[in-house]
Formats: sequence, structure tokens, C-alpha cells
Amino acid sequence: MTRGDGAGAGGVDPQELWLGSGRSGRGRKPAFSRQAITAAAVALADAEGLEAVTMRRVAAQVGAGVMSLYNYAPDKETLLELMVDHVSGELPTTDPLTGDWRTDLKAIGHLQRALMLCHPWLPAALSARRSLGPHTLAFLERALTALRPTRLDGAAKLEVFAQLTGFVAAHVAHEIAQGAAARSPDRAAAEARYLAAVAADGHHPELAEALAAPGRPLTPEATFTRFLDRLIDGLDTDPGANAGAG
Repeated sequence: MTRGDGAGAGGVDPQELWLGSGRSGRGRKPAFSRQAITAAAVALADAEGLEAVTMRRVAAQVGAGVMSLYNYAPDKETLLELMVDHVSGELPTTDPLTGDWRTDLKAIGHLQRALMLCHPWLPAALSARRSLGPHTLAFLERALTALRPTRLDGAAKLEVFAQLTGFVAAHVAHEIAQGAAARSPDRAAAEARYLAAVAADGHHPELAEALAAPGRPLTPEATFTRFLDRLIDGLDTDPGANAGAG
């Protein structure tokens, strides 16, 4: 195992991470736990971003020595795995499903968006995740259950969930960036003037037509819902539709 604030080259054995005792090494039982360490790391990331999460900062948060943390998370990569699964525990997994797989999958997408907005570092952390912890697996089980009424096989169901999660993560990352830009009215006005000039130059007729079309609600929630609806409603659940495709 690699120790330090950077990602370890080999990572950690998922079985050891998720099914082990949660602590390696010997000696007297410390006054903190892996859960406390993970919660401290999440709080740091929520407040200051992922770049603030170092083993030294987390150790200071829980009142421990840096070296003692390596018994619980040998490197930052492992700590990120723990953080992702920790916040995934906030996702509901026992509420009854409607039986309409599209409705249920859209609800899952909205739950994922809400979680990522609550923890803005999560989209970036998901891209580096290598294993699925118990909370993540519980939510995956819910998504697979929602997809049971479809004709998709198991592999395709997993792909649909990965596609949905990837879409939500990318959308939320963009949404957060756009929100930051919108807080600068001068920048937003300059962008509007630029697009108006481009649309009027005669070289972009399709863009000019699109910009002249009636507007739609631009609230973040409404925009996400439209995009999510297009994604889910357009999914092909006929297992034979792409048979023979290379």
C-alpha cells in the first residue's frame, strides 16, 4: 500500500477495505474510528473542496497523529473511496418503487443530483472511484430493482446505471460552474452580448434560429429535469435492437 496524500499506485483490496475490520496494525485501540476519520474528511471537502483533504488536515480534525491514520486509510485514494461511500449512505434505499421503471429511474437521478449538490466535490471523486462500498451497493441494488420490468439483461442494466450516474455527475459539475459564473453579472452580460453578435453575423443561421426560439424555464431544476427526461425516455430497452452491432 502506498502512503501519502497522493493516490496510491496499487490502491487497496476492496475486500480488505469493505469487509475487513476497518483498521490494520496493532496496539492500543485509539479514541477515533474509521467512520470519524471519513466524516472529518467529508466535512473538510464540503467546506473547502477536495484539495483541502490531506492526511495531515484530517488528522488535525480528529486529534490524531498523521501516521495513525494510515491504519485506516493508507493513502488519499483509499480515503476518497471511504468518503464516496460515506455520503452515499445519505441516499434512500428502502422507499417503495412505483413499478414504472422510467419514473423510478428519473427519481434516482434526482436523488443523485441532490446528493452531489450537497457535496460538490462528489462528481470529481466519482471519476476516481475504483470500488463500490456497501452504501453504494445498496443504491445500485435499488436501481437494478427499478430496471427489473425492462427486458435488459444484467450487464445492460449495470451500463444504464453507469450512464445515468455519469450524466448526473457531469451535469452537476457544469451546474456548479455555471452557478459560479452567474454570480458575476458582468460576465453573464458579456456572454449574452457575444452570442447576440455571433447570431447576427450571418455565418451561424442555425444558431441564430435557435437563439430566437421561445425560451424555456432556465432554473437549474427545470433544466436538469428536461435533460434527464430526454436521457431516460430515449433509452432503448429492447435487447435485440442492437444485435449484431460491432
